[in-house]
Amino acid sequence: RQMCIRDRYQRRVRETTAFAMLARCARLATTGPSAVRPLNIAKTLSGAHLSLTRASSNVPAASNFEGDLISSNYDKPLAPLGDPSKRAFTYVVLGGARFIYASAARLVAIKFIATMSASADVLALASTEVDLSSIEAGSSVTVKWRGKPVFIRHRSEDEIASAVAVDVATLRDPETDDVRVQDPEWLVVLGVCTHLGCVPLAGAGDFGGYFCPCHGSHYDTSGRIRKGPAPLNLEVPGYELDTDANSLLIG
Repeated sequence: RQMCIRDRYQRRVRETTAFAMLARCARLATTGPSAVRPLNIAKTLSGAHLSLTRASSNVPAASNFEGDLISSNYDKPLAPLGDPSKRAFTYVVLGGARFIYASAARLVAIKFIATMSASADVLALASTEVDLSSIEAGSSVTVKWRGKPVFIRHRSEDEIASAVAVDVATLRDPETDDVRVQDPEWLVVLGVCTHLGCVPLAGAGDFGGYFCPCHGSHYDTSGRIRKGPAPLNLEVPGYELDTDANSLLIG
């Protein structure tokens, strides 16, 4: 590249010298004596030719200043094609990685939430339907709901009257009978003693309701604690009662 710049500079010097010689010859031809014009022109042209010949071989190299000037104007570095920083590629890689991370986090969250949901067998036991048509008045049956026993009692008129006649102020866990039943004839309670979780016996005890033989807790026909160490009444689960269809749905 430096050789090309130097050759270009030398060619400009030769052209400038030739133009200067021709201009001088033209001035001599128009201003000097007519007798010597041909000779002067011939000498001048021959001198110009000689000067051009010598200039072509003896033109000095460009000085440092001129070389620096030429280099500053023409010696430019070649700009690489495209984006040397590869910005577009970087953006694509980063965007793809973030999308993969977001998808993985979403999958982990879905799996984690799915583990907390109830399984199919648990959902199947979430509710229990009971046919009440086979339960006679004064009798009690036990069904299983969510792994716990449930007492379903078809109360007689005497049992209903006995439960209603109790003075609530004398109870350890005060509750009226109408709060614990949806229909006076049907009592639905969990068969778990509120003392230590034992299963009481139906139709036993001093009050004709339920009796826990483990520690001697007595419950009346409304499932309320009347005697013994149990602190609370038998729990009433959530249920839906349809007396017309003789159907009971627990849970």
